[in-house]
Amino acid sequence: MKRNMGKTDKIVRVALAIIAALLVYFDVVQGTFAYVLLAMASVFILTSLISFCPVYGLVGLNTCKVKKT
Repeated sequence: MKRNMGKTDKIVRVALAIIAALLVYFDVVQGTFAYVLLAMASVFILTSLISFCPVYGLVGLNTCKVKKT
């Protein structure tokens, strides 16, 4: 897998995952939507850790800075 996520993109995803987890933790969101939100937060954390987003790969997006030699 080739990296396709930049530093800013990873920070935003982790921040959104933390916000989603806090919403569920403090019972602001409940029920099925809470499970969906936690699943999305898990995906955001995972993609941030590996610096690869499959959706970006499908649409040809790349937010990772490329070193020019």
